[in-house]
Amino acid sequence: MSDTKKKQPVYTDEFKTQLVQIVKSGRKATEVAREYGLSHSSLLNWCKMSEQSGSFRLADNRSEAEKERIELRKKNRQLEMELDVLKKAMVIMSKQ
Repeated sequence: MSDTKKKQPVYTDEFKTQLVQIVKSGRKATEVAREYGLSHSSLLNWCKMSEQSGSFRLADNRSEAEKERIELRKKNRQLEMELDVLKKAMVIMSKQ
């Protein structure tokens, strides 16, 4: 069997900005999305991101709570790895 997974198109920030401006000028997002062959929800997300931060990068549009949660998860993974190393060292040392 071949992999029939459809690749998601990648749109430039310039393209996204142009479409957001078209929607802001008064055209319906549904019309614009249909005309340019993209999903209505993608266009609405771009409009929301543009309004919030002026950026289309997900990292730039995260709330402070989301950013903190990501950092805490990273720290937790690091601490779990350190704990595993210490446990293994303790087993090695107890055998001697």
